[in-house]
Parts: sequence; C-alpha cells; structure tokens
Amino acid sequence: MPDVPEVLFVCVHNAGRSQMAAALLAHRAAGKVAVRSAGSAPADEVNPAVRQVMEELGIDLSQEVPTKLTTADVDAADVVITMGCGDACPIFPGKRYLDWELTDPAGKGIDDVRPIRDDIDRRVRELLTELVPATTL
Repeated sequence: MPDVPEVLFVCVHNAGRSQMAAALLAHRAAGKVAVRSAGSAPADEVNPAVRQVMEELGIDLSQEVPTKLTTADVDAADVVITMGCGDACPIFPGKRYLDWELTDPAGKGIDDVRPIRDDIDRRVRELLTELVPATTL
C-alpha cells in the first residue's frame, strides 16, 4: 500500500452512493487517503436528497458533478469499491475490490436517504481504520 492509498468508489450514476462514500472518506481521512468516485452511466447531477443529507453533516456536494468511469480510474486506485455497478468495472490484477451492497437513493426522500448515508459512513470508518491503522474516529 502506498504512503497515501487511493480509493475509487463506483456506482451506476455517480449521483448518490459513490458521491456520499467519496465525500465521507475524504472528510474523515483528512488527506491521509486519496479519494475519487465515478459511474458507469453518470447522471447529469448529484441527487438533491443526497446533497441535503450530506449538508446535514457539514459536507458540501453542491459543486460535485457525476463523472464517467474510465479504465485509468481503476488502474490508479489501490482499492476499488463497487456499489451496484455490476460488471461495468474493469478488473486489474493486484487491486483490492470490495462490493458494498447498498440501497440506491435514487427517487428516495431525505428520511430514506439518511440511513443509507449512515450505513456508508459506518463502512467508510471501518475502511479508514484498515487503510490508515493509526486513525482514531
């Protein structure tokens, strides 16, 4: 693992789950982990309910834009975390792959998105303690 591990979060639209995960890990890691997210079929914008529940934690997603997954994204990552993107993510030998089964927040209201955010936050905290063992949360 390099000095600063790189994590890539991938979901279909890069408008919900992967955006929340990337923002939470970047926030919690405070520069100790490089973080990116992408989607196999990116949406036009980040889900408004996702932006709102993240704002509740003081994390601003208003400037984030869903981006298309590329082979270079996967190649650059040390850890690739998929969230319902199926076989769209290329597989490279030597990479660590995790699949997080999470409810898609698309079309859901804020009250339904909060538990998804909280589940992602719990997983992000666990991942961070593996990637940066001295991290206390």
